[in-house]
Amino acid sequence: MRRFNNRDLSKTVSHALRHEPWVYELELDDEGWVSISQLLESLRSIKVWSDLAQSDVEQMIASSAKQRHEISGDRIRAIYGHSVPGKLSRAPATPPEVLFHGTNLESIEAIKTDGLQPMMRQNVHLSLDEETAIEVGKRKTKTPVLLRVRSREASENGVAFYLGNDKVWLADEVPSRFIEL
Repeated sequence: MRRFNNRDLSKTVSHALRHEPWVYELELDDEGWVSISQLLESLRSIKVWSDLAQSDVEQMIASSAKQRHEISGDRIRAIYGHSVPGKLSRAPATPPEVLFHGTNLESIEAIKTDGLQPMMRQNVHLSLDEETAIEVGKRKTKTPVLLRVRSREASENGVAFYLGNDKVWLADEVPSRFIEL
């Protein structure tokens, strides 16, 4: 039996580690890490999480279909999706030949002109497969448009890509010349 609703816990941890760490009096390092003990101490000050344990956080991460958080030793971080000011440092990686991005029809003209931009986040999110990109696109519209990104070619031409998790890749931006409808 779960002690906490994993979805609610994931949302709260994501908010703390991806969007507004200062609200929780957390200070992320350059790679987005914070000690688990600091996170727990902060969350326990919120009544609903008053008896939150590290095992609850570990269980939430282990049971999540989407890998949003990771633990290493005594530290935790959000893997991607940050909107905090200041860039998190990441190591560039060689992407697969093609990645995908789901979006809405209204964004197509801007993408044709400006390429894919991170908007309110630190990075552009790209999917390893079409199905995931379509699911992501459905957050914006009922009928998403699927974009095909020639990621390897873009990488060979100076676009930096970073591994997010096993289904998500990140880029600072992707120029339109590497994007196909």
